[in-house]
Amino acid sequence: MKYSVNFFNEDVTYRIRHKRLLKDWIRKSILKENKNPGDINIILCTDEYLLNLNQKYLQHNDFTDVITFDNSENETISGDIFISIERVSENAQKFSKNSKEELHRVIIHGVLHLCGYKDKIKKDFEEMRAAENFHLARRPEDLMY
Repeated sequence: MKYSVNFFNEDVTYRIRHKRLLKDWIRKSILKENKNPGDINIILCTDEYLLNLNQKYLQHNDFTDVITFDNSENETISGDIFISIERVSENAQKFSKNSKEELHRVIIHGVLHLCGYKDKIKKDFEEMRAAENFHLARRPEDLMY
């Protein structure tokens, strides 16, 4: 089974640590959702970069922490997950979390969108949050701190 998780930066210099562990956690999370892992690109960027994508492709004019473009086929999960490092950092402070935990939450949030989860209505949001918490709790210990 062909599978890859790739990390890229657009206008930021953020460095992902423990990439191998992070990739394995993402793979195991996808498998736990009864899907097959495919190719996933995680692109870390600025608020402005993500706002431009939000305006261009989703016709939204507001800042967000993550936008997911789904390229999945059948049960194979593939896509691009764009994450604003600025928004992640701000949200971590707002919710009294560390930045690494908030980044992992946003990454798994994007992965769960690729797996078919939605979050626009309250019931879907609650299911998404429960799935996020489930997968966050299953991270390898080296990713937690």
